[in-house]
Amino acid sequence: MLLAKDAKEASWFFRLFMGGVWLLFRLLTRLHMSGGEHVPLTGPIIVAPNHLHSLDVPLVGMVIPRRTAIFAAEKYRGHWLGRIMDHVTQVIYVERGEADRAALSQALAVLKAGGSIAVAPEGTRSRTGGLQQGKHGAVYLASRTGAAIIPVAVWGHERAFAELRRLRRAEVHVVIGPPWPLPAGAERARASELHAYTDDLMVTLARMLPEQYRGVYAERAAGG
Repeated sequence: MLLAKDAKEASWFFRLFMGGVWLLFRLLTRLHMSGGEHVPLTGPIIVAPNHLHSLDVPLVGMVIPRRTAIFAAEKYRGHWLGRIMDHVTQVIYVERGEADRAALSQALAVLKAGGSIAVAPEGTRSRTGGLQQGKHGAVYLASRTGAAIIPVAVWGHERAFAELRRLRRAEVHVVIGPPWPLPAGAERARASELHAYTDDLMVTLARMLPEQYRGVYAERAAGG
């Protein structure tokens, strides 16, 4: 459900697309959601999900009650998939393998304007099904803008297509955690501190996931 402000700004295509996504997930999977009350309805937020599958984007976008900007690889600019994403929401295209200052500036601008942006802390999709080592992107943006980080754990959707081929509906789970705060003084954080904050965020995500999805953070997540 969109905020009133977002609903006015959203195109008919956006509203139609998100309504269709919601209907498809409801019809084709056994969808379990919790934690929607944790999403602030105003102010800058960084939605920080684990990254299991290409379905992450519509699934997480569907449950966040705000129009949320996303990152996409530069190769999708002008591609049919990129054109669809451009109609659905704001897309920030990124040159992979290098520091993309233009993309960083766009992301900072979204947050400084009080917007919402999705940043998968792992950076790329997991090939093992478990969490990978986190990157600094989400905590860096939060430290420079004061945005709240909203951890989101998703699982089960990676089996959705395989289950449909067997005429079964996959159990799909989305758990939204409470805003994850950075400590006071984080706006001056150096690389070593950003690394520590990122590890803490990833452990938080790991504890929201079943054990088999915790990956490289399994041991720390089990430590209490």
